[in-house]
Amino acid sequence: MLTRMRKQEIVKNLKEKFLNSEGVFVTSFRGFTVAESNEIRKLIREKGGEFRVVKNTLIRLASQETPAQPINDYVEGPTALVIAYKDPVEIAKVLNKFIKEHPSLQLKGFVIQGKGFEAAAIEELVKLPPKEVLLAQFLGTLQAPIANFIGVLSAIIRNFLYVLKAIEEKKAKGE
Repeated sequence: MLTRMRKQEIVKNLKEKFLNSEGVFVTSFRGFTVAESNEIRKLIREKGGEFRVVKNTLIRLASQETPAQPINDYVEGPTALVIAYKDPVEIAKVLNKFIKEHPSLQLKGFVIQGKGFEAAAIEELVKLPPKEVLLAQFLGTLQAPIANFIGVLSAIIRNFLYVLKAIEEKKAKGE
């Protein structure tokens, strides 16, 4: 039996985890074995996340006034949370693959950056490339107009120098 003091400590700790997370996935685990639980914990930990079973009331209390608050829509029955501290896309890929291989674990929904999504949306999320690739693509897109502008400016300067050189050569021949 959890004491009132211990429950407050869990809520405080969980609230802090929600505030520091990139995403939170809500799962149901009816018929889930200890071996499966240990396996998913290890896989999630390797990707910078945490798999944790918590009482629904404590989840609801801890999520108040955090970006994870929309998870309350998915908290019902035996609930386990997967908290992503780094890249939620990588966690989603691991979780999606695991769920397909172990039907006793089911995704109810998830929250990324304060926005809630139904379980079916994970299929779209796992298609995304890793965060580093997305950032590189974004920076490439930002850099392209600047690089083109610099190319145009350098062409103008280069052409101007060619004209000056031609004038110099013409004057050298004429004198």
